[in-house]
Formats: sequence, C-alpha cells, structure tokens
Amino acid sequence: MSDPYSRYTQLKFDRPAERVLRITFDRPERLNAVDEVGHRELCDVWRDIDRDDTVNAVILRGLGRAFSAGGDFEMIERIIAEPKYRWQALKEARDLVYNVINCSKPIVSAIHGPAVGAGLVAGLLSDVSIAAKDARIIDGHTRLGVAAGDVAAIVWPLLCGMAKAKYHLLLCEPMSGEEAERIGLVSLCVEADELQDKALEIAERLAKGAPAATRLTKYALNNWLRMAGPAFDASTAYEMLGFASDEAKEGLASHREKRQPNFDPDCPL
Repeated sequence: MSDPYSRYTQLKFDRPAERVLRITFDRPERLNAVDEVGHRELCDVWRDIDRDDTVNAVILRGLGRAFSAGGDFEMIERIIAEPKYRWQALKEARDLVYNVINCSKPIVSAIHGPAVGAGLVAGLLSDVSIAAKDARIIDGHTRLGVAAGDVAAIVWPLLCGMAKAKYHLLLCEPMSGEEAERIGLVSLCVEADELQDKALEIAERLAKGAPAATRLTKYALNNWLRMAGPAFDASTAYEMLGFASDEAKEGLASHREKRQPNFDPDCPL
C-alpha cells in the first residue's frame, strides 16, 4: 500500500509509538512560517489521517525554535494582490478549520516558541493542546490590518471567555504558555524540555483508549464548534475583505520594514 503522506513536502512524518502519527512543521530556517504549499498541505493532511486505519492519535509540533511563525510574507502579498488567489485562500482557511474539527482521530499539539497564524489554528483546535512555558502565542490579524478570521471567532471565546478573547484579538497582545493555560486557551503548560515527552505520553494514552468511544466523544464535543460555524464563516470572509484594503497593504509593509504600522484613523464603518 502506498504511503499517503509521501506527497507532502513541508510536513515531516514519523511514528514514535504504536498507532501514533507525529507531524512536524519542517521549515525551521523560516521559523516554520507557512507558505502557499504549506498552507495547502496543512489543510489536506487531516483528511488523509482520518482515512488512515493505522493511526489512532496524532501529535502536531514544530521543528527548531518555533511552533509556527504565521503566514509567509510572499503568500500574504499574493492574497493582497490577486483577487482570484484570495478566493483560494478563503477556501483553504475554511477547509483547514473544518478538516481539523472533522478529523476523527484525537490530535495533541506541542506548542513552543512563536505560535501564530495557520499553525496556531491547528494547535488551538487540537483536542489536547500543550504549551511550553516559553511559547509566545499571538493572533496577529489586526496588526496586519485584517479582521481576526481563521479560528479566532469560533474557538477563542469558547476557550478563554469573551473578555480575554477581545483583549488579545483586538490588541494582538501576545501571551506565554503559562498565561495561555491560566486563562484556559490551552490544556496544559509544561517546561520546554518536557514538552515533547508530555505530548507523546498523552498521544500514547489516547491511542490505547477505546477508539470508537474516543472518536465519538470528540465528535460530540466538536458540535460546539460546528454550532459556531456561521460566526467563523463571517469572520473569515471579513478577513479576506480586509486583504483588499489599504490597511492590509500598510500592515504587511510595516512587518517587512520592522516598524509600527501607520493606519489611517478615518473609517466609515
């Protein structure tokens, strides 16, 4: 039987324990920033895992100093410049969220260093999310000049409450792994040197559990996320609308030039 994961180029796969598949973001030289290829692969992989009868649990982690440092600037630039590609980005953003939600196998994320963008989406949607104390979790949408789409509107208020969600999403305020655990954004926080072992321990426990009971429990609990689907769809559409604006152009330019953005304060909204 052919390897269903052989076509992936930016995700690395190994099997550290029986029936445990480990996925590693594999662009350490770019702090595992997600480009066009990586974004598409991160959308697709959950469908392959769902169909893989040899997998009962999954670990998601990043190689090197970061979990994932968000979207690659070249990909963001193309979303801003090309309306047709913007439609594709909208579809992939939607597919990423729903494919993680609908993947029947339990997912454990091991989050360390910078965690932003599409990688963070998958990390926070994982069934058990573990952050190292040195994690630096940021939703950077409004700093980029677009609405907080992706998974922000669907999962942040549910995990940490509306007040904390608004504070961090409106201001792009970063938080450590310890703070993320304190407010309920992640399941656990551990020392950095314990992160990978803890993720494997939990994945092995999940893999050895009753598979039908585990998968149906995940499916039932994720109905809370499915009920928030309209809010997610709207927020992601607003995000893509923002990519057609001058705010997104200024936000991207400020990132490239490593300066604070200078947004026009006048807005008819």
